[in-house]
Amino acid sequence: MKPVALVTGASRGIGAAVARALAPGHDLLLGGRDAAALSALAAELPGSRPWPVELTDGAALAEATAGIDRLDVLVHSAGTGLLGTVADTPASVWRQQFEVNVVAVAELTRLLLPALRAARGRVVLLNSGAGLAARPGWASYAASKFALRAFADALRAEEADSGVRVTSVHPGRVDTDMQRAVVEHEGGTYDPSAFLRPESVAGAVLLAVTAPADAALTELVLRPTGA
Repeated sequence: MKPVALVTGASRGIGAAVARALAPGHDLLLGGRDAAALSALAAELPGSRPWPVELTDGAALAEATAGIDRLDVLVHSAGTGLLGTVADTPASVWRQQFEVNVVAVAELTRLLLPALRAARGRVVLLNSGAGLAARPGWASYAASKFALRAFADALRAEEADSGVRVTSVHPGRVDTDMQRAVVEHEGGTYDPSAFLRPESVAGAVLLAVTAPADAALTELVLRPTGA
């Protein structure tokens, strides 16, 4: 049997690219909210099936994970990016950003830790360059990604003896719908050649997942060469 991987945010963008990269060597659970898009991707990738769940719904998340007793790979790709200055960002945006980018990640990981321990599995967190340096107008998003990095660091240390390995991936700007919206928000001109391709980020995830047993890739940073 192939190892099993769960990829959140798999309906599009980086998550879909990660699913395609992992598909040849894994059976996949495709996480996301767009059931139609997940079904279409599952039809494309043999050995995969949709796993539609709202990650911020604690009860739904507990129900969806209840039958998973062994998991080799967990890739956290789902996230949200809400930009704005500190002066213009209300508490509701801060709460939403942290709920999706941090709390949902922590809760899904907590629920799946027994399954990951059973497989001595890998956890890969798609972070951001904003998780390493904060820019003006990015306060709440960057803060959530700094928190995500801290979560990964703590999880890695806590699970060192269980065999679960944890990798943070920090890509620079990636050619996605979210990135297009960011550029438009900043008043710039969108040039896809200036950004990383989702497939390039997926390659970094695959590298972390397939690293040999004597190697722990703790942090990977990617920057677009066209920037």
